[in-house]
Amino acid sequence: MCGINGILHLQSQKKVDERLLIKMRDSLEHRGPDDKGIFIEKNIGFGHRRLSILDVSSAGHQPFLSNDGRYVMTYNGEIYNFKEFYAELKNNGFDIETTSDTEVLMKLFELHGLKMLYRLNGMFAFAIWDKLEKKLLVARDRMGVKPLYYSIYNETFYFASEQKALFTAGVPLKMAQEGLEEYIFNRFVAGENTLYQNVKKVLPGHSITIHEGGKVTTEKWWDLKKEIQNQPKIKNPVEWFRETFDDSIKMRMVSDVPVGVLLSGGLDSSSVLASLHHQNYKDIQTFNIGFKEKEHNESHLAKMMAEKFDYGFHTMQLEDTALYDQLLSATYFQDEPIMHLSEPHLLALSKTAKPSVKVLLSGEGADELMGGYVRYKALKYPSLLNSIATIGALDLFTKQPRYDKLTRYAKISKKSELVIFNGSNIYPKDIEEVYGINALPKNEYRKQIYKEAKSLYPDNLRRQALYFDQHTYLCSLLDRNDRCTMGASIECREPFLDPRLIIGLGSLDDKWLFAGKKWKFILKKAMQERLPNEILQFKKVGLSAPWGDYITKSTAFKEELESFSKSELFQMPYFEHINIQKLVLNLQKGDNRMTPYIMPLFMMHIWMKSYAAKF
Repeated sequence: MCGINGILHLQSQKKVDERLLIKMRDSLEHRGPDDKGIFIEKNIGFGHRRLSILDVSSAGHQPFLSNDGRYVMTYNGEIYNFKEFYAELKNNGFDIETTSDTEVLMKLFELHGLKMLYRLNGMFAFAIWDKLEKKLLVARDRMGVKPLYYSIYNETFYFASEQKALFTAGVPLKMAQEGLEEYIFNRFVAGENTLYQNVKKVLPGHSITIHEGGKVTTEKWWDLKKEIQNQPKIKNPVEWFRETFDDSIKMRMVSDVPVGVLLSGGLDSSSVLASLHHQNYKDIQTFNIGFKEKEHNESHLAKMMAEKFDYGFHTMQLEDTALYDQLLSATYFQDEPIMHLSEPHLLALSKTAKPSVKVLLSGEGADELMGGYVRYKALKYPSLLNSIATIGALDLFTKQPRYDKLTRYAKISKKSELVIFNGSNIYPKDIEEVYGINALPKNEYRKQIYKEAKSLYPDNLRRQALYFDQHTYLCSLLDRNDRCTMGASIECREPFLDPRLIIGLGSLDDKWLFAGKKWKFILKKAMQERLPNEILQFKKVGLSAPWGDYITKSTAFKEELESFSKSELFQMPYFEHINIQKLVLNLQKGDNRMTPYIMPLFMMHIWMKSYAAKF
């Protein structure tokens, strides 16, 4: 697990500046404090910061050269099934000299080229320079667990694990209008675009080839829709799920350093813990974030689970000045305004875990694969939403935040927009009324994914929403997990995101997901012998926090709220019609319905002040 970066000048006579390459690399030091390396040859340069997990010896040093000297690689991630390839590589004349997955990845590439990607079970982002053909290959894992950003600027291709390395290299930090619009309407920018001009993401399941002359070709090497369509029928879904999930956990325990668990106390992370216990893993440490507010707190359940399995339990709370400080840190590591609002908590928890472990398992992905969010329930009977919108107009429910959100959502009439805005906290009509902004974002990538989802699951809005979220919302969660854990120099692994589970669950009938009161039926069925009723039946909380109270009542935030009310953000053309003083005043009076309107703007204010100012 590491931080990678590189520079390729498209004009072959221009040489890479070593100081600039090192500056880029060292802006990623938090991603790899254990080792560092560079490779430079004329117009190409790679940097690498290493967090050693597999083969912690110097044998895993990067950038990594092939034995014949033709290829150079800088790689971030883990290939969990790397040992499966030993026999094949040996039969093809390769000697295995280390116990690291880096060597296996390089030798598989020498043998098969990028066709080897499909056989990997892991999370990865890497770049390989072919000295003979003078071309650069960059690739990213199926779901985008590992980040990879790039910019083509001043006839140079820059890439890095985080945007800050690109800005360090001199790519200008300029906000993209389309990115800004998508942030406001959809909470984050999906697809290859980002909040910034000239900065793009390598899409999950894609590779890009950059030829020295400047020709760029992109290839989609993994297509979830096709995989689901080609999946053979699963005969015994519960047994299949339990066996595959246990095997996924086993693979993700491959490590030469201690592994712990992010344990919320909810169904997903408790299932991870139950599988570890079932497979007789000992001395596991668990890490939990608690809240003093009862409605946000699951700590008692997490503690019960850890004690039940005789695992270590560590919990913490984050408030006032400590929360404010972690918010600033999380904004720096995130490179964009934070949007899940749990980033400071996850970062603080990772820092707490760091003295004990170097790897954390997370329950991420279960909700998007099996229908775990309450917001999907609104899509069960879309025709009912018209009636809810009518009742909502009478103001009967507006004092209750959840019903208030549903009545606002019900004003959306198009089925495509019910899916595209399902993960938003505020909706187009709200934004028009409160912000004075009425032009919807282009959302080209979201529309493309919706089209795929619709063709895969016709007339099934719930399944369309799951597929849509797997390509959009889940990517933003994985980015959050990566940035917050790597901010503390810890690797995060997600057992639910094994490709066998993603494809298999996508092929099952609705009843395996949406049966029962709270859905995720197959997970509950598979875990019912392993988990107590308190976990199986507990109302979902998720990692949520009472931000409306934090920013109005906490001493650390009061001054910031004052500064926010006068922020230069509201002189920008896009935000000039927002009456921010009125919104803040209503929140201060106790109207928590203002929170979803204020938080994206407040986080953008924090980002402008603490992050954008650095560059």
